[in-house]
Amino acid sequence: MSDAASRLAEVGTNIAEAARRAGRKAGDVCLIAVSKTHDADAIRPLIAAGQRHFGENRVQEAAAKWPALRGEAPDVTLHLIGQLQSNKAEEAVALFDAIHSVDRSSLVQALAKACDKLGKRPQLFVQVNIGDEKQKGGCAVADLAALLAEAKAAGLAIDGLMAIPPADVEPAPYFALLDELAERHGLPLRSMGMSGDYEKAVMLGATHVRVGTALFGARD
Repeated sequence: MSDAASRLAEVGTNIAEAARRAGRKAGDVCLIAVSKTHDADAIRPLIAAGQRHFGENRVQEAAAKWPALRGEAPDVTLHLIGQLQSNKAEEAVALFDAIHSVDRSSLVQALAKACDKLGKRPQLFVQVNIGDEKQKGGCAVADLAALLAEAKAAGLAIDGLMAIPPADVEPAPYFALLDELAERHGLPLRSMGMSGDYEKAVMLGATHVRVGTALFGARD
C-alpha cells in the first residue's frame, strides 16, 4: 500500500469510528483532501488511492493545476475553501463544484450573476466567523439570517454553513454552535473540522471535513 493510500485509509477509519460513536453513518461525511500548495505530483497518489474530493484556497492556483488533473480523473469534485474575491466569482463558478466561503453581500450578488451567466450552480456554503475574529473572513453570527435571506432573494441556494474555529482553543463548542445554526436555518450541510480535530467535528455533526496534513503528510 502506498503512503497516500495508507494515510487515506487511516483517516477514513477514524471518520467511520467517530461517526459510529455519534450514531451516524460514515457515508454521511464527505472527506475533502486539502490540496492547496501541493503540486499535481503530490495529488495524483491520493487520486490513485480513490480520493475524489479536493479543496483549494485560491482560484488562480486551482486553475493552474486542476484542468489537467481532471482530464485524468473526470469524476473529481473540487471545493473552494478559501476566501473569494467578488471579481473572481465567475472564474470560481466555472471551476469549482462547491464554494465554502460565501460571506458577504457583494459576493452573493457576484455569484448570483455568475451562476446565471454560466448556467452552473455549485454547492454553496456560507462561512460563519464563529469565533468573531477580526482577522478571519466569514459572516458574523448576528448577520447570518440577513445574508441567507439575501442569497435566497438573489436566486442562490445555500446548502450549508462552514466555519474555522479559533486556533489553540477547544473547538467542540464552536462545532456545536455551527451545527445549531445550520439546524435553525434548515440547512443540511456543515463544513467543519480539519486535520487536528476532524473526528470531534464528525461527532458534532460535520458533513464535510477539510483535511490536509493527515492526508498529504507533514511539510518539510
